[in-house]
Amino acid sequence: MAFGRLERTQGSSPMSEINMTPLIDVMLVLLVIFMLTAPLMTSSLKLDLPKTEGTQPQDPNPQALKLTLTASGELRWNEEVMAFEELRTRLEPLKGGKTEVHLKADRAVPYGRVAEVLGMLQAAGLHRIAFMADPQQP
Repeated sequence: MAFGRLERTQGSSPMSEINMTPLIDVMLVLLVIFMLTAPLMTSSLKLDLPKTEGTQPQDPNPQALKLTLTASGELRWNEEVMAFEELRTRLEPLKGGKTEVHLKADRAVPYGRVAEVLGMLQAAGLHRIAFMADPQQP
C-alpha cells in the first residue's frame, strides 16, 4: 500500500476588486442628462411675481377721466376743450385718488406732448393710466 499525500483543492476565494463597468455606465448616463438639462435651466427667467387674490371684488364704480390729444393740438378733458396750462390745476382735486385716466392720443401728436401730459398726471399722483387705441380691422 502506498501512502500518498492527500491534497485538498482550495475553493474559490472572495473577489477583492470592484467591477467598475456598471458604475461608469451610470455616471456617463447622468453626465449626459446634466449636459442636456443645464442649458434649459439657465435660459429660464427669474421673476418676482406679485401675489393677488383673483376673487377680490373690484370697485364697482371706478372714476374714469378721459383725456384726448387731437392732431390739431387740442387737449380735451371728458370732451371739453381746455388749455395745457389748465390741466395742472384741474388735476389737483384728483391727487392721490383712485381715478383711472384713459388717454387717447392721435397718431400725429408729437411724442413730447404725450410725455408732457404723462408727467403732469404722474406729478398729480395719478398712476392708473390706460392708453386707448382703436381696434385694428382685419
